[in-house]
Amino acid sequence: MIGKLLVAHPSLLGDPSFGRGVVLMTSHNNEGSMGFIVNQPTHYTLNDLLPEFGFEAPVYQGGPVETDRLFYLHSCENLSGAQALGNNLYWGGDLDELKKALDKAQLAPNEVRFFLGYSGWGKGQLKAEYHEKSWLLLKNSYNIFSNVHELWGTIMRDVGGEIALYATAPKHPGLN
Repeated sequence: MIGKLLVAHPSLLGDPSFGRGVVLMTSHNNEGSMGFIVNQPTHYTLNDLLPEFGFEAPVYQGGPVETDRLFYLHSCENLSGAQALGNNLYWGGDLDELKKALDKAQLAPNEVRFFLGYSGWGKGQLKAEYHEKSWLLLKNSYNIFSNVHELWGTIMRDVGGEIALYATAPKHPGLN
């Protein structure tokens, strides 16, 4: 499951945390699961939260858990302590090394994404939600660093069938 995309089923469209959400899974074991919603930007920039870092980048809402903590995904394979997720994606690692890679242009600004909070599920919780058909679990063949606002709809179209009909549905259908 690590490195796969957990995509909110259209039945979650009105959910305040996960409606139209695409979660990149970073861990899954007997204790629970963790990932980051990759397509929900906040109104913060990294300079708002870490001005000393000196890097202007949007910050995304990673999920409803520990929203006072900052996390990051990137495509820098040589970052100490980073966890490989597949599809040239890595989670975490040494923040000072990340800064150096950005400063030296060894990592492009569009190859890193910062998150406040994460999405987490306790033991058996995600399995139950999956069996309730709240989620689609897919191989990550998408570039999560681009097409942010269209990512969920693109995935819905790619899944096809009746699900594709929801590709352009609003996040909160009741507000139309």
